[in-house]
Amino acid sequence: MKDHLAPLLVKLFARLPLCLLRVLGNLLGRFMWLLNGRAAKITRENIRLCFPELTPVEQTALAKQSLQETAKTAMEAGAIWRNSWAWLDGKIVTKEGDDVLRSKLAQGKGVLVLAPHHGNWEVVAPYLASVANLTAMYQPLENPKMDELVLAGRSKLNISMAPTNRKGVMMLFKALQGGTIVGILPDQVPAKEAGGEVASFMGQPALTMTLVHGLVQRTGCAVCSCYAERVDGGFKIVVMEADPAIYSEDLQTSVAGLNASVAACVKRAPAQYQWEYKRFRRLPPEYPKCYQFKR
Repeated sequence: MKDHLAPLLVKLFARLPLCLLRVLGNLLGRFMWLLNGRAAKITRENIRLCFPELTPVEQTALAKQSLQETAKTAMEAGAIWRNSWAWLDGKIVTKEGDDVLRSKLAQGKGVLVLAPHHGNWEVVAPYLASVANLTAMYQPLENPKMDELVLAGRSKLNISMAPTNRKGVMMLFKALQGGTIVGILPDQVPAKEAGGEVASFMGQPALTMTLVHGLVQRTGCAVCSCYAERVDGGFKIVVMEADPAIYSEDLQTSVAGLNASVAACVKRAPAQYQWEYKRFRRLPPEYPKCYQFKR
C-alpha cells in the first residue's frame, strides 16, 4: 500500500500551480522545524559548523529558513518530473552564465557540470539537456513505484541516466569524450568503494568524491557549476566557473577545488542549500565526529 501512496501523492501535487506548491512547502518546513526531528537537528548542526561568524539567533533563523526551502524543493519535484520542458522553460525567469556553459561546449572536449544540492536541483538536468545531450548518474530508489516515476521524470529530453557502478562511470567517460555534458552531484559523501579524500568544505573536513578528478584528468574536459535558485515567479539558472584548482593533477588540490566550487554556489543563497544532509560523516578516526545527538 505504502509503495503506491507516495507516487500517488506526487502525481496529485504535480497538478498544482508552482506558487501553491511553494506555500505548501513553506508550511511543511515550519512543521519539520516544530517537530525538531532528525532533519532539523542536522540542519542546525551543519549551519553551526559552517557559519561560526553568525550569532546563535542568526544561525537559528537560517536553519529554519533552510528547512522551508528544502521542503519547497520536495513539493516542486513532482511538477518538474511530470510536466514538459516547455512548461519548465516558462518558469525559468532568467539565466546567468548560460554563455559560460555554451562557450565551454564549443571547445569540443565535453563539459562536466557540478550540480550541488542547492536551490531546486531537479531543474538543472532539463536545462542542461536543452543545451546538449546530458548523461547523469542515478541511484535507484527502494520503492519500485517511486523509482519508476522519478526515473521517467529525469529521463526526458536528451537525458541518459547512468547506473552508479563501473558501467555508469564508463558512460560518463564516453559522454565527455563525445563532447557532450555530464552532470554530477558533487556534494554527496562517497561510498567506501567509490573512493574519497578528506578536504575542507565551508571550513570543515569533509570526505569528498575523487570521481571528478579522474574524469577531468582522463578526458581534459571543462568544468563549471550550475544550480537553479528559487526566485519570485520561478527559477533563476546560475552557471559559474569552477574553482581553477579542480583542474590540478594533484588529487588533494583538485578535491579542495571541487569543494570550493560547491561553496561558491552555496554562499550565493545559503538558505537554499540542503543542510539536512549529513555532509560531515564517514571521516577517519582522527577527525572529530559530528551529529552526536539522538534521533
